[in-house]
Amino acid sequence: MSIGLIALLDDIAGLAKVAAASLDDVTAQAMKAGAKAAGVVIDDAAVTPRYVVGFAAARELPIVGRIAWGSLRNKLLYLLPAALILSLVAPWAITPLLMIGGAYLCYEGSEKVFEAFFPHQAHEHEAAVAAATQTAESFENEKVSGAIKTDFILSAEIMAITLATVPTASFWMQALVLAVVGIAITALVYGAVALIVKADDAGVAMATSNRPVSRLLGRAAPGEPPSGMDRTLAPVTKVLGRGLVKGMPILLKILSIVGTAAMIWVGGGIIIHGLAGYGVAGVEHAIHEAAVRVAHAVPMLAGTLEWLVSAAAAGLFGLALGGVLIPLVHYVAVPVLKALRGGRKAEKHTA
Repeated sequence: MSIGLIALLDDIAGLAKVAAASLDDVTAQAMKAGAKAAGVVIDDAAVTPRYVVGFAAARELPIVGRIAWGSLRNKLLYLLPAALILSLVAPWAITPLLMIGGAYLCYEGSEKVFEAFFPHQAHEHEAAVAAATQTAESFENEKVSGAIKTDFILSAEIMAITLATVPTASFWMQALVLAVVGIAITALVYGAVALIVKADDAGVAMATSNRPVSRLLGRAAPGEPPSGMDRTLAPVTKVLGRGLVKGMPILLKILSIVGTAAMIWVGGGIIIHGLAGYGVAGVEHAIHEAAVRVAHAVPMLAGTLEWLVSAAAAGLFGLALGGVLIPLVHYVAVPVLKALRGGRKAEKHTA
């Protein structure tokens, strides 16, 4: 009995070691995939805050939470199984689907640029699209829905990069790595977004508090005078608070611009890379050669300049593509949607 028990414990210990090794492997692969997807993660974090701008302070965190939940649902319920299934049965479909998503990002980003330069025409375009879809959602629901749609494309790119990092792994290893990366990146991105959108409220609290330390420790009883530490740190926290209050609108404006640019260059980059995969590699090669030449001109900043040139070129390509898609949506897609909706209504009346 004792020998059998020892053997059983030895088997359990062996299984535990295998499980730990597998967990370490998943963690390592997930970190590697997350590092490769870092560029898209940064784009995602820059894009999202603009969907929260303009709402009451009490609604900011609930909106971020709704978008985060939608992002997690995108990754785990839709993109993870879709990526695994497509990699098994139709790997050829991944690239065209990503290119469709990239075109959507180019359209959305270019529309924002169009709105900045031609606000009147942009409002007419948005009104036409809204009329075609006849949505009854509130402004908040529309913003959340738009954010989740944009997140879907960025998440698809993240999951595709992740899957490409572990091409030879087993099915379950790929699934675990995708899940770990999806959850970790969602927590990272939307945790950062929540901190960004609430920083101004924290600034107000800091700027108006004479007892920062007591409030932080939960010891700020009504009528109690400030402690020595409060009196020492209050001038500093008030200055920091005023800086946050004044600086956050500027930061949010910068993030809005960066987010729009990110949508365009990520979308353009997806299209360019997809075209290269289908043998139309001229644009990608031209961008790469230009980036390398600029990088060689300033060796000390070679990596940074190469990335900047590549991103700028992808952004220009995406902006041009979006500029083509805007009138196509306005003059082709919208009338088709109206006609289809009108036909359905007519069928209902006749029935």
